[in-house]
Amino acid sequence: MSEIKITKENFEAEVLKSDVPVVVDFWASWCGPCKMLAPEIEALAEEGIAKVGKINVDEEGELAIKFGIMSIPTVILFRDGQIDKKTVGYMTKDQLKAELGL
Repeated sequence: MSEIKITKENFEAEVLKSDVPVVVDFWASWCGPCKMLAPEIEALAEEGIAKVGKINVDEEGELAIKFGIMSIPTVILFRDGQIDKKTVGYMTKDQLKAELGL
């Protein structure tokens, strides 16, 4: 399974109405730790244990504000349309899985 680009237009359908857990990575192209996290997020998506989406905070500032994103990378796990867990900063795929309970 590959990562999905999440926008305000598809957020409700892809995240809030998803029948599987959704891992959402809030990132930006200029962010060094985000670039380090990208292959870990990609590897998590390839495992297929959750839907994985990415939100570029520069393009989707409204969503970043809605979820109180103050630092990036921030990864939020949504279950049943609700925030379940949140991490901030770089983590390996295995650390992410442990922190998010996947």
